[in-house]
Amino acid sequence: MQRTTPLILAALIGTAVLTPLGAKPDAARTAQLASAERPDADKVRDADRKPGAVLAFAGIKPGMKVIELAPGGGYYTRVLSLALGQNGTLYPRGSRISPAVEEWAKGHANTRPAVSSADGLAVPEAVDVVWTTLNYHDFKNARVGERTLAEITNAQAFAALKPGGVYVVNDHAAAVGAPADVTTTLHRIDEASVIREVEAAGFKLEAKSALLSHPADDHTQKVFEGAVRGKTDQFLLKFRKPRGKS
Repeated sequence: MQRTTPLILAALIGTAVLTPLGAKPDAARTAQLASAERPDADKVRDADRKPGAVLAFAGIKPGMKVIELAPGGGYYTRVLSLALGQNGTLYPRGSRISPAVEEWAKGHANTRPAVSSADGLAVPEAVDVVWTTLNYHDFKNARVGERTLAEITNAQAFAALKPGGVYVVNDHAAAVGAPADVTTTLHRIDEASVIREVEAAGFKLEAKSALLSHPADDHTQKVFEGAVRGKTDQFLLKFRKPRGKS
């Protein structure tokens, strides 16, 4: 039987391309993930978070300029910093920067953390990628005036990117059609609502991946509780800023 290619399938069903689950990091990325600079606690989490495959999906390459939104404890700060290399630059940005991220930056000149505000991400150059993992639902829980922080963040990401740049969003999946307050009750969000909001900011959904899906998660538990912690069903989305847009 003739096999339908992903591109043809996407055209037929009118959705973004679904990337294969088997996308693998190259040898250089594998070596970076094995680096002695990464804490053992990070490496233990790699089996669930699949950082090499996630970076491959996002198209992260040495020398790129990347904004990491809300870096938290720095798991992906460390991964991205190593992947970008000495010719790349990582800009961790958020309402607060953890001591762990600040400490990493002391030994890695390509990592330049700073607190951002609702006025902008405060980076000195246009970037190739804006990246956020497991944070978008929290952006929905804060408001600045009449707008949610999610709306503001999406607009800032669009402005910060070069034309053709990529916006990567990964978060804990809620049930399809889940109520809006699921972002506070369960710390999850409906994937479709994220796509609508990000596209409303001017982006185009280019691809989605099931790399981080966990079918055993029934979407009813808080993401921090019990056996579901670290094994939530997650969506992974790649949006692109149209070329020709400043």
